[in-house]
Amino acid sequence: MSDYSVSPTGQKYAIPTEDEYAAELERIESLVAVARCEGKEIVVVMGVGFVGAVMATIVADTVDKQSGRPSKFVIGCQRPSSRSYWKIPMLNQGISPVKAEDPEVEPMIRRCVLEKKTLVATYNSDCLKFADCVVVDVQCDYLKKDLGNMRTGKVEMGALEATIKTIAEKVPPDCLTLIETTVAPGTTEFVAWPIMKKAFAKRGIDSQPLLAHSFERVMPGRHYVSSIRDFWRVCSGCNADARQRVEKFLHEVLNTEEFPLTVMDRPIESETTKIVENSFRATTLAFLDEWSLFAERNGVDLIKVVNAIKVRPTHSNMIFPGPGIGGYCLPKDGGLGYWAYKHILGFEDDIFKITTTAIDVNDTRSLHVATLTRDALRNMGRQIAGAVVLLCGASYRQDVGDTRYSGSEVVVRKLTEMGAEMRVHDPYLEHWYELEKQDDYPAPGHSLSRFFRNQDGLVNIRVRDNLPASLAGAEALILAVPHTPYLALEPQKIVDWAGKPLAVIDCFGILDDDRIRRYFELGCEVKALGRGHIQRIKEEVRKGK
Repeated sequence: MSDYSVSPTGQKYAIPTEDEYAAELERIESLVAVARCEGKEIVVVMGVGFVGAVMATIVADTVDKQSGRPSKFVIGCQRPSSRSYWKIPMLNQGISPVKAEDPEVEPMIRRCVLEKKTLVATYNSDCLKFADCVVVDVQCDYLKKDLGNMRTGKVEMGALEATIKTIAEKVPPDCLTLIETTVAPGTTEFVAWPIMKKAFAKRGIDSQPLLAHSFERVMPGRHYVSSIRDFWRVCSGCNADARQRVEKFLHEVLNTEEFPLTVMDRPIESETTKIVENSFRATTLAFLDEWSLFAERNGVDLIKVVNAIKVRPTHSNMIFPGPGIGGYCLPKDGGLGYWAYKHILGFEDDIFKITTTAIDVNDTRSLHVATLTRDALRNMGRQIAGAVVLLCGASYRQDVGDTRYSGSEVVVRKLTEMGAEMRVHDPYLEHWYELEKQDDYPAPGHSLSRFFRNQDGLVNIRVRDNLPASLAGAEALILAVPHTPYLALEPQKIVDWAGKPLAVIDCFGILDDDRIRRYFELGCEVKALGRGHIQRIKEEVRKGK
């Protein structure tokens, strides 16, 4: 009986058996031979997930700046596991294996696979022997043992180390290996390079492996492709030849004319750049958590405070944090640095105070949303246990369909633990796999369900797309993400759709004062993160002002 890999759309693909590998390699070899005759460089991208699939396509779409002809032939390689194999047949059909709001993604993939024929996908890692360049986009996760204490976590490097070993065992000696993954500082020089040197020595290769690092700065949303192709890059190589090769490669595939490369002396500097960059943003967001509580308890509207500060050019990028921060990078990257300092670089003292605290604050900020929901219902004479609560916005940021490390997930899990009956609406999502497949998503043992009780029923949660129907009978509404469709919702319609006054919790400054006032006039209770002035509006309505 065959094992299967099931795509997010429900399509089943039989996982290849061992006797299919030889024919698959022959298929790839014949395509490579044609590409070689056409003068194309052969690039293998290891991992065709959120970053790898689009990076592979950008490289495959590259043309020679003089002739205008395609200059790269790209092989996307993904291991044939039940969780991931489906990406290979989908990509070979010209279908994007990642959901993206960027209208450029799907046409670009279709064009490169079906028209230009510069992109193909395979499960057979023996394709590495054809590579002139390998781009590594395999995840390097930070697994937290405790919620709100990242110091007890650890970096999971097994998949990356295994990938580097496989590459070193199969690539030609003059092949460039470029690690694009965000990794713990020191990984390229002190983990990956020794693995490659050992494999090269075992193969009788005298030359040093050509190993480089250049992290991506990908952002989901409508500018997904541009955030990779048309954005500043930092790079470095383990030796002068690797540094020269990675510079050449990135100049060819990225828009470095408008967004120049920054070349560092050592990979640890490139790696540290990414970690500090994201730790800085995580810290500025965590900083506002204490001021959010201050504002709630002292009649201050922090949204107005932030907007007043942002008129200063030096402070124009100040961001209200909402119900925690999400995305793949900010919640974990500081942990990579903390862990590397001890476990790769070998220091025993504890120098990290701000970086670690910022992650802990951000990881637990959304628990306060559950408290506000409970208190709002209590003010209406109701209890959270058994209450129907609608959460609007499962994504980690506005107007994207990306739920990775979303603060909304912690909100749902905490309220479920407290006995609420949860519903979820999000106009950009069809599934919320962190809930629906929590036993093995994002990986076995990684689900946030491990931090809460009473979570089993969340596998039955389905993201709804009809807001009026979702609100019917709801006792509380949580505006968790400022998606565009939520910004102009009228209080009267919300109450009409719910069928009665309800508790409204604003997590992102979505409601202006007029709407807050109107909710109170309709008999609702309103709470919000960082908006202590709401109590003043409530008193004014109560006194008929």
